[in-house]
Amino acid sequence: MKKNFSNNKTFIYQVAIIIFILMVSVSLHAQKKRVSTDRIIDRKVDSVLKMMTLEEKVGQLTQYTGDRVTATGPLGKTIDKVEEIKAGRIGSLLNVRGAASTRKMQEAAMQSRLKIPLLFGLDVIHGYRVTFPVPLAEAASWDVDAIELSARIAAKEAAASGIHWTFAPMVDIARDPRWGRVTEGAGEDPFLGSAIAKA
Repeated sequence: MKKNFSNNKTFIYQVAIIIFILMVSVSLHAQKKRVSTDRIIDRKVDSVLKMMTLEEKVGQLTQYTGDRVTATGPLGKTIDKVEEIKAGRIGSLLNVRGAASTRKMQEAAMQSRLKIPLLFGLDVIHGYRVTFPVPLAEAASWDVDAIELSARIAAKEAAASGIHWTFAPMVDIARDPRWGRVTEGAGEDPFLGSAIAKA
Protein backbone atom coordinates (compact mmCIF):
# COMPACT_ATOMS: atom_id res chain seq x y z
CA MET A 1 0.00 0.00 0.00
CA LYS A 2 2.86 2.37 0.89
CA LYS A 3 4.59 1.60 -2.38
CA ASN A 4 1.37 2.33 -4.30
CA PHE A 5 0.96 5.65 -2.50
CA SER A 6 4.58 6.53 -3.25
CA ASN A 7 4.05 5.70 -6.94
CA ASN A 8 0.94 7.90 -7.02
CA LYS A 9 2.86 10.75 -5.39
CA THR A 10 5.67 10.43 -7.94
CA PHE A 11 3.14 10.33 -10.76
CA ILE A 12 1.42 13.49 -9.44
CA TYR A 13 4.78 15.30 -9.26
CA GLN A 14 5.61 14.26 -12.81
CA VAL A 15 2.23 15.47 -14.08
CA ALA A 16 2.67 18.77 -12.20
CA ILE A 17 6.13 19.27 -13.74
CA ILE A 18 4.79 18.54 -17.23
CA ILE A 19 1.89 20.99 -16.73
CA PHE A 20 4.32 23.62 -15.44
CA ILE A 21 6.63 23.15 -18.44
CA LEU A 22 3.65 23.40 -20.82
CA MET A 23 2.42 26.58 -19.12
CA VAL A 24 5.87 28.19 -19.33
CA SER A 25 6.29 27.27 -22.99
CA VAL A 26 2.81 28.57 -23.89
CA SER A 27 3.51 31.79 -21.98
CA LEU A 28 6.88 32.25 -23.72
CA HIS A 29 5.28 31.61 -27.11
CA ALA A 30 2.54 34.18 -26.42
CA GLN A 31 5.12 36.70 -25.23
CA LYS A 32 7.28 36.12 -28.32
CA LYS A 33 4.22 36.55 -30.55
CA ARG A 34 3.25 39.78 -28.74
CA VAL A 35 6.80 41.17 -29.08
CA SER A 36 6.74 40.25 -32.76
CA THR A 37 3.37 41.98 -33.22
CA ASP A 38 4.65 45.06 -31.35
CA ARG A 39 7.68 45.21 -33.65
CA ILE A 40 5.47 44.98 -36.74
CA ILE A 41 3.30 47.83 -35.45
CA ASP A 42 6.38 49.90 -34.57
CA ARG A 43 7.76 49.37 -38.08
CA LYS A 44 4.46 50.41 -39.66
CA VAL A 45 4.25 53.53 -37.50
CA ASP A 46 7.86 54.43 -38.30
CA SER A 47 7.29 53.94 -42.03
CA VAL A 48 4.23 56.20 -41.97
CA LEU A 49 6.13 58.84 -39.98
CA LYS A 50 8.93 58.78 -42.54
CA MET A 51 6.42 59.36 -45.36
CA MET A 52 4.73 62.29 -43.61
CA THR A 53 5.52 65.88 -44.39
CA LEU A 54 6.02 68.33 -41.56
CA GLU A 55 2.60 69.82 -42.37
CA GLU A 56 0.97 66.36 -42.03
CA LYS A 57 2.72 65.72 -38.71
CA VAL A 58 1.48 69.03 -37.35
CA GLY A 59 -1.95 68.19 -38.78
CA GLN A 60 -2.07 64.99 -36.72
CA LEU A 61 -1.55 67.14 -33.62
CA THR A 62 -4.32 69.57 -34.62
CA GLN A 63 -7.66 69.14 -32.93
CA TYR A 64 -10.87 71.02 -33.66
CA THR A 65 -14.32 70.71 -32.26
CA GLY A 66 -17.51 70.02 -34.16
CA ASP A 67 -19.75 72.88 -35.22
CA ARG A 68 -22.20 72.52 -32.33
CA VAL A 69 -23.04 75.75 -30.52
CA THR A 70 -22.24 74.34 -27.07
CA ALA A 71 -18.77 72.96 -27.56
CA THR A 72 -15.42 72.77 -25.83
CA GLY A 73 -12.49 74.20 -27.75
CA PRO A 74 -12.13 76.45 -30.79
CA LEU A 75 -15.05 76.16 -33.17
CA GLY A 76 -13.10 77.22 -36.23
CA LYS A 77 -16.21 77.98 -38.26
CA THR A 78 -14.13 80.08 -40.63
CA ILE A 79 -12.33 77.01 -41.99
CA ASP A 80 -13.69 74.22 -44.14
CA LYS A 81 -12.99 71.27 -41.83
CA VAL A 82 -13.76 68.65 -44.46
CA GLU A 83 -11.19 70.16 -46.83
CA GLU A 84 -8.66 70.46 -43.99
CA ILE A 85 -9.21 66.79 -43.13
CA LYS A 86 -8.77 65.77 -46.78
CA ALA A 87 -5.49 67.72 -46.79
CA GLY A 88 -4.32 65.85 -43.68
CA ARG A 89 -4.29 68.99 -41.54
CA ILE A 90 -6.63 67.74 -38.77
CA GLY A 91 -5.92 64.65 -36.67
CA SER A 92 -8.79 64.64 -34.21
CA LEU A 93 -12.17 66.19 -33.53
CA LEU A 94 -14.10 66.78 -30.34
CA ASN A 95 -17.87 66.88 -30.00
CA VAL A 96 -18.84 65.23 -33.28
CA ARG A 97 -21.83 63.07 -32.40
CA GLY A 98 -23.51 60.23 -34.20
CA ALA A 99 -22.34 57.53 -36.57
CA ALA A 100 -23.46 59.49 -39.66
CA SER A 101 -21.38 62.55 -38.68
CA THR A 102 -18.28 60.61 -37.66
CA ARG A 103 -18.49 58.49 -40.81
CA LYS A 104 -18.71 61.59 -43.02
CA MET A 105 -15.56 62.99 -41.42
CA GLN A 106 -13.80 59.62 -41.53
CA GLU A 107 -14.57 59.31 -45.26
CA ALA A 108 -12.91 62.69 -45.75
CA ALA A 109 -9.84 61.43 -43.86
CA MET A 110 -9.69 58.44 -46.23
CA GLN A 111 -9.26 60.93 -49.11
CA SER A 112 -6.08 62.33 -47.55
CA ARG A 113 -2.73 61.33 -48.96
CA LEU A 114 -1.83 58.88 -46.17
CA LYS A 115 -5.40 57.91 -45.21
CA ILE A 116 -4.80 58.23 -41.46
CA PRO A 117 -8.12 57.85 -39.63
CA LEU A 118 -9.40 60.61 -37.38
CA LEU A 119 -9.72 60.26 -33.64
CA PHE A 120 -13.08 61.38 -32.20
CA GLY A 121 -13.36 62.48 -28.59
CA LEU A 122 -16.29 63.46 -26.41
CA ASP A 123 -17.00 64.16 -22.75
CA VAL A 124 -18.97 61.04 -21.80
CA ILE A 125 -18.84 61.61 -18.06
CA HIS A 126 -22.18 60.18 -16.92
CA GLY A 127 -23.70 58.50 -19.92
CA TYR A 128 -24.01 59.02 -23.63
CA ARG A 129 -27.65 58.45 -24.63
CA VAL A 130 -28.73 56.91 -21.34
CA THR A 131 -28.04 59.47 -18.62
CA PHE A 132 -26.75 58.19 -15.28
CA PRO A 133 -26.16 60.11 -12.04
CA VAL A 134 -23.03 62.27 -12.05
CA PRO A 135 -19.90 60.41 -10.90
CA LEU A 136 -19.85 62.09 -7.49
CA ALA A 137 -23.41 60.87 -6.86
CA GLU A 138 -22.56 57.37 -8.11
CA ALA A 139 -19.55 57.31 -5.77
CA ALA A 140 -21.80 58.15 -2.84
CA SER A 141 -23.58 54.81 -3.42
CA TRP A 142 -20.34 52.80 -2.95
CA ASP A 143 -21.88 50.37 -5.47
CA VAL A 144 -18.83 49.66 -7.63
CA ASP A 145 -20.66 47.04 -9.72
CA ALA A 146 -23.41 49.51 -10.66
CA ILE A 147 -20.81 52.18 -11.45
CA GLU A 148 -18.95 49.74 -13.71
CA LEU A 149 -22.19 48.82 -15.48
CA SER A 150 -23.09 52.47 -16.12
CA ALA A 151 -19.60 53.10 -17.54
CA ARG A 152 -19.86 50.01 -19.76
CA ILE A 153 -23.24 51.11 -21.13
CA ALA A 154 -21.93 54.62 -21.83
CA ALA A 155 -18.82 53.21 -23.54
CA LYS A 156 -20.84 50.89 -25.77
CA GLU A 157 -23.22 53.67 -26.78
CA ALA A 158 -20.39 56.10 -27.50
CA ALA A 159 -18.42 53.53 -29.50
CA ALA A 160 -21.52 52.65 -31.55
CA SER A 161 -21.81 56.32 -32.54
CA GLY A 162 -18.17 56.52 -33.68
CA ILE A 163 -16.55 57.96 -30.55
CA HIS A 164 -13.10 56.49 -29.81
CA TRP A 165 -12.01 58.57 -26.85
CA THR A 166 -13.98 59.59 -23.79
CA PHE A 167 -12.82 61.57 -20.80
CA ALA A 168 -13.94 59.18 -18.11
CA PRO A 169 -13.40 58.11 -15.50
CA MET A 170 -12.01 61.31 -14.07
CA VAL A 171 -9.72 59.93 -11.36
CA ASP A 172 -8.57 63.13 -9.65
CA ILE A 173 -9.03 63.19 -5.90
CA ALA A 174 -11.02 66.39 -5.30
CA ARG A 175 -10.74 68.07 -1.92
CA ASP A 176 -11.40 71.69 -2.85
CA PRO A 177 -15.06 72.39 -3.68
CA ARG A 178 -14.06 75.57 -5.54
CA TRP A 179 -12.75 73.44 -8.40
CA GLY A 180 -15.43 73.38 -11.06
CA ARG A 181 -15.10 69.70 -11.97
CA VAL A 182 -15.47 68.08 -8.54
CA THR A 183 -18.72 66.48 -9.68
CA GLU A 184 -16.92 64.51 -12.43
CA GLY A 185 -14.87 62.46 -9.97
CA ALA A 186 -15.45 60.13 -7.04
CA GLY A 187 -14.76 62.72 -4.35
CA GLU A 188 -12.00 63.01 -1.77
CA ASP A 189 -11.40 59.41 -0.71
CA PRO A 190 -8.40 57.75 -2.46
CA PHE A 191 -9.58 54.22 -1.60
CA LEU A 192 -13.02 54.74 -3.12
CA GLY A 193 -11.60 56.69 -6.06
CA SER A 194 -9.12 53.91 -6.90
CA ALA A 195 -11.83 51.23 -6.60
CA ILE A 196 -14.07 53.15 -9.02
CA ALA A 197 -11.17 53.83 -11.42
CA LYS A 198 -10.33 50.11 -11.42
CA ALA A 199 -13.97 49.21 -12.09
